[in-house]
Amino acid sequence: MKKAFVIAVAILMGATSTTALAGKKKDKKKQNVEVAVQPVEVISLNTKADSLSYAFGKAATKGLAEYLTSSLDVDSLHFADFIRGYMDAVDKKDDPAQIAYMAGANIQQQVMKGMLPSIGKELEGTDITINEKLFHKGFTQALMEDSTFFTNEAAGEYFENNLRQIKEMRDEAYKSENVKWLADNAKKEGVVTLPSGLQYKVITMGQGAKPLEDETVEVKYEGKTIDGNVFDSSYKRNPQTTQFACNQVIKGWTEALQLMPVGSKWEIYIPQELAYGERQAGQIKPFSTLIFTVELVNIIKPEVEEPASDSKKPAAKTTKKTTTKK
Repeated sequence: MKKAFVIAVAILMGATSTTALAGKKKDKKKQNVEVAVQPVEVISLNTKADSLSYAFGKAATKGLAEYLTSSLDVDSLHFADFIRGYMDAVDKKDDPAQIAYMAGANIQQQVMKGMLPSIGKELEGTDITINEKLFHKGFTQALMEDSTFFTNEAAGEYFENNLRQIKEMRDEAYKSENVKWLADNAKKEGVVTLPSGLQYKVITMGQGAKPLEDETVEVKYEGKTIDGNVFDSSYKRNPQTTQFACNQVIKGWTEALQLMPVGSKWEIYIPQELAYGERQAGQIKPFSTLIFTVELVNIIKPEVEEPASDSKKPAAKTTKKTTTKK
């Protein structure tokens, strides 16, 4: 937040006054009617407390202009309307009706920016979309205890049950799509299918050693889903390589890595049973087949401490004997 709201307000207030006067002059020309100009409120800072209060008000707006435009979608051309709303709220801060009204406006913002987009994502891949007008009607009638169509409790149960069924149908359709994709992919030239269901295609066959399950490897990779969406890529990072133990990744990776000699570049196709299954993992939807391009760069061997040579061995401790004269 680099911009200060004070600058925007200062410019805006001047621009608003100029625009208003210009508009009134035009109206006067057209209608030949005199328009009274509203007097500008004059303030004075007579005490240190006055100056501190005014300065605090200005300082408190640092970054507000950017917040209004980027987070609340307030057009900078309408900052004067924001100021009007702010001052109206200040004047009516103890009015119960105003408090309720402002609460309604705030909740509306939360609904539009959070709740509705969230349910929209839940329904992606289905033929159902939320009708905003009916949503708002149900939302408001619930507070008024209007049970024309549903009681509030019945509406909640209906929504939850149907949403679950919709998601199950969507997931089942996506799961079937991925199973079919793997079946078709298995028929392609060069693709090898293992008993576990893992598939791979050799792009380059290396000549190095193959890692064991508990060994750490250094790889380059890119991962995507069957629709081509790339969800992770070490090639976009610096350095491009990353290290991990073979047994610390999803099952499909663990199995494939142990078959790859160092220097290999393979494309591996991991069915959901060997990936994240029914879990959502970031951008990866439940039941997703994962496609990885993998380059096995190296096997990282643990450092072994060499035994110290005689010249480096620590000197043996000696015990000094004391004799007692008899």
